[in-house]
Amino acid sequence: MDTASGSAAATELTPARVEPARAIAVPGWFYSLALPVVLIVAWQLATVGKTYSLIPPPSTVVLTAWDYAFGGIRNDTYSGTFAANAMASITRVFAGFFVAMVIAIPLGLILGRSLLARRLIDPTLQFLRPIPVTAWLPLTMILFGLGPPATIALIALGTFFPMLLNTVDGVRLVEPRLIEAAEMLGTPKAAIFARVILPAASPSIFTGIRIGLGLAWVLLVVGEMTGVPTGLGANIMDARQLSRTDLVISGMIYIGILGFLSDRIVMLIGRRALWWNPNAR
Repeated sequence: MDTASGSAAATELTPARVEPARAIAVPGWFYSLALPVVLIVAWQLATVGKTYSLIPPPSTVVLTAWDYAFGGIRNDTYSGTFAANAMASITRVFAGFFVAMVIAIPLGLILGRSLLARRLIDPTLQFLRPIPVTAWLPLTMILFGLGPPATIALIALGTFFPMLLNTVDGVRLVEPRLIEAAEMLGTPKAAIFARVILPAASPSIFTGIRIGLGLAWVLLVVGEMTGVPTGLGANIMDARQLSRTDLVISGMIYIGILGFLSDRIVMLIGRRALWWNPNAR
């Protein structure tokens, strides 16, 4: 057998190379939507066709949510009022949140560094921390009156402690060797706090900010029980009294969306501020 025929026979006996199948890239949002879709389908199956059910099906909630935002379906008192109520609630949430943050973070930095300050202030704070925000409602209305100031005060009170405790823990858990290394490199003691302690504690501080902002939205409904005429929480309470469960759920969904978006904004700011920290990316 000549060389050419041998090469042809070898080629016929050699199995063809099979290209590996390329994995199909699945976008991240697909996984995020899987659980909500399952819950909505289960909700629809559990409530559809039940005329006297207190829980409306998702289709009814969607129509109510659309009417609440844009009107044109029910044309009642709440039709097309979402924008005004959402703006009122957003203003109160962020006002209370910023009041708490301006007080909690500087105080947390002091308590984290000063043993004397912790001995003087921390016992009182730990005594006040377990008191529910709802228990402060009557006293807040007496001190600030009916209306937005009382709502802002309640939100600030509820968001204060998470930011404070995370700031204190972040400062106290700074690795002492970082401070020693900075001193050995000649960093002035006055600059160690700004150059070493504050950057090292920043991840914990931002975690407290995220928790505090989330709680601000949680406390919105309680805060708007102080006699405010507008706001998502105030509408939810009115709808509860009117047995409008569809409007209650619509308000809950909108609060969840606004809270989610505000959390994404804080996370984006945190990634930019903590660009040096690989865990924050």
